[in-house]
Amino acid sequence: MTAKTPLILVPGLLCDAALYAPQTAALSDIADITVADVAQDDSLGGMADRLLAAAPDTFALAGLSMGGYVAQEVMRRAPHRVTRLALIDTNARADREEQITTRKSQMELAAQGRLAEVAETLLPFLIHPDRLADQAFTAPIRAMMLRVGPEAFIRQQTAIMGRPDGREDLRAVAVPTLCLVGRDDAITPPKVHQEMVDHLPDGTLVVIDDSGHLPTLEQPQAVSACLRYWLQR
Repeated sequence: MTAKTPLILVPGLLCDAALYAPQTAALSDIADITVADVAQDDSLGGMADRLLAAAPDTFALAGLSMGGYVAQEVMRRAPHRVTRLALIDTNARADREEQITTRKSQMELAAQGRLAEVAETLLPFLIHPDRLADQAFTAPIRAMMLRVGPEAFIRQQTAIMGRPDGREDLRAVAVPTLCLVGRDDAITPPKVHQEMVDHLPDGTLVVIDDSGHLPTLEQPQAVSACLRYWLQR
């Protein structure tokens, strides 16, 4: 029997292990999966160091959105430990000024106990427009965001705002890298994933139809199939 591949999944902003629940179930036959803790630190470096301290010697690594920023930081710090990389609905660029301004206003609301309002403003950017009225689908996402909580949200936004432009760093990534994105992602559209692939020595672009920024939940079977192929390449 073939040994399972250690796989670390890194959640995005206001997300926890529920972001990857479909993949954790679907890939359990070939992967030994853990979900990184990205709620405790206010820098990508801190998140990456916490992940590395808990990780096996070598592992496959996948991150969505902020999780992708953390994964890129892991590659800058310990590239020899990562056997393959998946960057999902993420970006290698630093924040623009207007993005930082928006984040700061969201952080102020969260500090005032208004995280639920922030979650409502974020939701239309996170999922395909066709799913917004689907309460059965959106309720668990809202619950996840509130479960992460305002303090962790503020730490995570601080980390995101402080991230570097990592496009040139991608040229040093020597492992097979999957860049996967929802076709209708309003935050990190397919063009920024193509940009990452253009900088990666061994990058593959996959675009998932009928999905926004959270394809692991919006199109779980398609994402799990892609990750299975990536793990078994």
